Amino acid sequence: MAPAPAAAVLSLRALQVRYPGASAPTLDGLDLELQPGERVALVGPSGCGKSTVARTVLQLLPAGSQWAGELRLMGVDPRHLAPQALQRLRGEAVGLVFQDPMTRLNPLLTIGQHLSDTLNAHRPEWPRPQIEARAMDLLQRVGITPERTGSYPHEFSGGMRQRVAIALAMALQPALVIADEPTTSLDVAVAAQVMAELCGLCGEAGSALLLISHNLALAGRWCERIAVLDQGRLVEQGPANRVLCQPESALAQRLVERARALEGSALAQRQPNPSPPNGIPEAPLLDVSGLRCWHPLPGLPWQRRWLKAVDDVSLQLHPGETIGLVGASGCGKSTLCRALMGLAPIRGGSVQLLGHDLLASRGQRLQRARRSIQMVFQDPLACLNPQMRVGEAIADPLLIHGLATPAQARQRARELLAAVGLGPAEAFEQRRPRQLSGGQQQRVAIARALVLSPKVLLCDESVSMLDAEVQAEVLALLRSLQHRLGLGMLFVTHDLSVASGFCDRVIVLEGGRIAESGPGPRLLSHPQAAITRQLVAACPRLPAVVGVVSGWSAS
Repeated sequence: MAPAPAAAVLSLRALQVRYPGASAPTLDGLDLELQPGERVALVGPSGCGKSTVARTVLQLLPAGSQWAGELRLMGVDPRHLAPQALQRLRGEAVGLVFQDPMTRLNPLLTIGQHLSDTLNAHRPEWPRPQIEARAMDLLQRVGITPERTGSYPHEFSGGMRQRVAIALAMALQPALVIADEPTTSLDVAVAAQVMAELCGLCGEAGSALLLISHNLALAGRWCERIAVLDQGRLVEQGPANRVLCQPESALAQRLVERARALEGSALAQRQPNPSPPNGIPEAPLLDVSGLRCWHPLPGLPWQRRWLKAVDDVSLQLHPGETIGLVGASGCGKSTLCRALMGLAPIRGGSVQLLGHDLLASRGQRLQRARRSIQMVFQDPLACLNPQMRVGEAIADPLLIHGLATPAQARQRARELLAAVGLGPAEAFEQRRPRQLSGGQQQRVAIARALVLSPKVLLCDESVSMLDAEVQAEVLALLRSLQHRLGLGMLFVTHDLSVASGFCDRVIVLEGGRIAESGPGPRLLSHPQAAITRQLVAACPRLPAVVGVVSGWSAS
């Protein structure tokens, strides 16, 4: 007699969720099931409802949300539990890995205290030595050495903070782990390590994994099954290799096609920058020479030690040119951008912006110069005021610099909302950042950076939160603006495929120094530096396809 099939860890049937004040449901008849130990990737465009699935399972929806349909977590409907029972179910049945680990980590607690507090709350019968041993074992399993247990979250890199988040999620060996874009902010090498650790721990504990991601290659590499979500409905699901090689739904076909275009450097068919009419090269927009950003480390005054975040970096950026900056976490990419924006101290070197010495400028002269260089940050919520409406946030720089009347600024904000794909503008300008998806927030951040018509744009992981389809749209938008305005861009990314396709040349940083530079396709195919070879090897790829699938070319 065959054994009875194991009960599903998570079962959603005709699930519908509507946020307060929303005209349409975010989840509209969703059917999804996860078996014990199964790894499933939930993919789809920004705003399709992926993160709402996680919030619904954990009952983290805002007050006033409406729901219908069936939801079973370990055979229990969490919507009908008392608060104390719901809290226990959340902690013991589900582990959650957030996109930004700092949203879960308490800045006032050490790393060791985070784990001991979690274990104390759910395992009060355990003696202190057992709790400490379990905490130490978890940290070692995710690659954090014992001497760092007394460190605070801000003293860790993004990759290390995400490892702590994984240790917290796996502390109680939950039946289900939900990882919501866990590697978006990480370089490919660290992302591969984090995913290997997460999947390994899930395998040992027999936990099911629901990976929410817009990265199809990552989903295919680490998950057995892929489910495609569109406007709150499941439009396709099946074995990962089949969905990526033979997509059936129109949305899956578009997403895979866009991902292959980015991966195959279809965007790399760049038009060369037009030569000046007189044959004399144009002066660079940005000329950086020997830039140093050193930070003092704790120690005795006569034994001064320095963290050389950026160390003797030189580059020139010309009109219409895009330079990609890639490298492992902590290599100095973001520090370089922040230094150029005046947000990080500079210890040496020179910066010429449009022929002006940026480091020697002061007062109004510096303020005027700053209009010509703008930055799109990695985390849009970090640069958008949560109390300001979207339209106000975009128009605000024009008012600060006295470049437009309120009516003109409002109209310009509407134009930029439409330009970045948030139309009609009237449907978005009155929303606040928290009412937008991650991809929509990033589009608003891009619009805000462009509102002053800068000549140099610094993009710090500006498309890392977007799915392949939206990435292509935003990159196409940036390119059209670049050709129209003669815009120069420094493009920070951890995705070598995107850097190769979008940038004229790519600079690889390691330890604050330039390890290698050159055309992106050459770095991908013939990397010379060890760090470049490491990044290329870790970059996930879609499975190869031969022939024509479902009526669209896969070659």
